[in-house]
Amino acid sequence: MAPVLDVCIRGAGIVGRTLALLLARERLRVGLVQAAPTPGHGDVRAYALNAASRQLLESVRAWPDSAHATPVTGMEVHGDEGGRVQFRAGSEPALAWIADVPALEQRLAEALRYQSLVTMLDAPAKAALTVVCEGRASATRADFGVQYDVQPYGQNAVAARLNSEKPHGHVARQWFLGGEVLALLPMGGEAPAEGGNSLALVWSVGQDRAESLLRCPAADFEEQLTAACQQALGRLTLTSERAAWPLQLARADRWCGPGWALAGDAAHTIHPLAGQGLNLGLADARALAQVLHEREYWRPVGDLRLLRRYERSRKMDVLAMEAATDGLQRLFAQDHAAFAAVRNTGMRGFDASGPLKQWAIRQAAGL
Repeated sequence: MAPVLDVCIRGAGIVGRTLALLLARERLRVGLVQAAPTPGHGDVRAYALNAASRQLLESVRAWPDSAHATPVTGMEVHGDEGGRVQFRAGSEPALAWIADVPALEQRLAEALRYQSLVTMLDAPAKAALTVVCEGRASATRADFGVQYDVQPYGQNAVAARLNSEKPHGHVARQWFLGGEVLALLPMGGEAPAEGGNSLALVWSVGQDRAESLLRCPAADFEEQLTAACQQALGRLTLTSERAAWPLQLARADRWCGPGWALAGDAAHTIHPLAGQGLNLGLADARALAQVLHEREYWRPVGDLRLLRRYERSRKMDVLAMEAATDGLQRLFAQDHAAFAAVRNTGMRGFDASGPLKQWAIRQAAGL
């Protein structure tokens, strides 16, 4: 006999699994629809998680161990004509943590094995509330009449794992290069203090260039990458396969309706240049769980007024991050000299603005 469910979550990615654990903690009976496994050569993704996301994952006992969550104690952002912004953690333990995706997914799976109120499903089941967490390529979002407005950037993110000749020092580095955005994220865990030599790469480039970077010999790729980074960490060497996916700005016209809601990339996607995509999705999960926790005793979990509280609580934050990342991407994509002068002068001014930088750090931390 099929289980009687309060909530059915379509999508067992990081956001869906986290939401399932949060709702089970509220004594709700949850069905979690898992997707069929996809073949691949290994997952090279790594996510930047802020302090709010760490607190959330720790609360459901799913934070990766110290070997798979690398603290970022500094960040350097380089413009295309000498502009630069530097951030330091200061009194905080880290600006963010770079989490290895397979390790994070394994911790979530382990936590779910010990949660009797979560049932793994092969197909959606009837429930008072359905939450779509299937990502931007959701196959069932349209079942609820949702329009998903997609604006392609004409870029792909090329990802890989690397070793560097020089230690990274737990510093995340980013370059804006003629419309491209290149990020080197520190990996390898908390030790040693001077930083290790493992890195995660996210390189946002035009689609034709992405194809070239994927197909060229490893030695050519390493040479192009080392040059693009101005040899900041010495010679860079591939330690994994290369992967790529298209980049887009997208949002759903509605996040909820009677008996259903969207969360994570099923509701919104942004450019990865700020590393905030998963943080936004986890904040969705936290907000929805909080709304259900605080509901009136007589109100069912699928009540539309209740779900609109969730939508209102999240939309402004998501729209603000969308505007910031989209604005930066478009500003640095302009090749006119006047735009270059404005953006690099702005970077230098921002770098010298102590209170404004501290406000930006707190916003990025999600606290």
